Amino acid sequence: MGYTIIEKIIQKNTGLDSVKAGDIVNVNVDRVMIHDIFIPFVADKFEEMGFQKLWDPDKVVLIYDHLVPASQIDDTRHFQKGNAFAEKYGLKNVHRSDGICHQLMTEAGYVKPGNVVFGTDSHTTTYGCVGAFSSGIGYTEMASILGTGILWVKVPETIRVNIEGELPSNVTSKDIILRLIGDLGADGATYKALEFSGSTIENMSVASRMTMSNMAIEAGAKCALFSPDEKTAEYCEITLTDIEKDLIGDADASYVRVINYRAEDFVPVLACPSQVDNIKPASELIGTKIDQVFIGSCTNGRLEDLMCAAKILKGKKVSPFVKLIITPASRKIYRQALANGTLQTLSEAGAIITHPGCGLCCGRTGGILTDGERVVATNNRNFLGRMGTSKVEIYLASPATAAAAAVAGEIVVPQ
Repeated sequence: MGYTIIEKIIQKNTGLDSVKAGDIVNVNVDRVMIHDIFIPFVADKFEEMGFQKLWDPDKVVLIYDHLVPASQIDDTRHFQKGNAFAEKYGLKNVHRSDGICHQLMTEAGYVKPGNVVFGTDSHTTTYGCVGAFSSGIGYTEMASILGTGILWVKVPETIRVNIEGELPSNVTSKDIILRLIGDLGADGATYKALEFSGSTIENMSVASRMTMSNMAIEAGAKCALFSPDEKTAEYCEITLTDIEKDLIGDADASYVRVINYRAEDFVPVLACPSQVDNIKPASELIGTKIDQVFIGSCTNGRLEDLMCAAKILKGKKVSPFVKLIITPASRKIYRQALANGTLQTLSEAGAIITHPGCGLCCGRTGGILTDGERVVATNNRNFLGRMGTSKVEIYLASPATAAAAAVAGEIVVPQ
């Protein structure tokens, strides 16, 4: 009997002869990420547990992204607690306003194929784009890792998703993951690994894979995994080892479910208010008036996303009375988009371009909405109150669909 990708990663990490779904094991943690919202709670719990030092300061990454710039008085307490913790325990990997945590973890080289990584944010599943087992945890679990370097996990069952063929020109990986979440339901992959394969996946950029692994948690998944390939190696600036090349689901592995798609069958879709699995084709929502468009977040704030929007907006103007907000996922992406003219195109179309960060996606800064307003956004959640009041309607879409809506002033099918 063969092994799934998650079983192979955990088997290698633990040194066990065999690992199967349902086993409970202690894993050796390769890297952890703490963001600014959770650092005060992690710091307090760490000291409450009686730890005197970190198990390995070099393996801890602290990122200020949700609360910068501060929008509430209490936000500065998080910065002060984080700075004090970093100084006391010798943290060197600290990022202040460099970008969104999930973008930085792979972009800055903290995560490699086969790693076991945990973070204090549910979208830590993102790092599966490079073939790492990554998952979100709470501050108590994080504090215990900081002191010990290990965490117990139950090896997840795996749902394999095969996608073959070439996507239509107006369809992106965002449309794929939204469709999958709609088919599975918001709890359809609870504590399971999503394993992606097929020619469509092989042809995707790492950035596109990142969008899908990021949103796996919206179906309840414990993690999402893509097999490392040459694109992964180039992105991570490494040469793949034989072990990393072997992170492929075996044909005779045990899967709890196998889902097959044809790429040609995908169409542009949106998640409608106010559930991520309330999926409808864009063609059924044509004419829905909007007040705002947001393109950014850890889901779709990468260079290819901004370039996609710029291609649609080039030579056009944002519809009157519609606000278009663009938020690059990191400073690096901001500079790249500036250098290649993408930001100029977006600016000329009437976009508001913000600093890299989580701001609007987590409802803190940069364009929150009020009662009766409607937004098309490229982020990962459309829950009530997520981007303003509980009476804001949030539609989740791809950058292409969002950009087309910004021009039309209503939901349309991107061409």
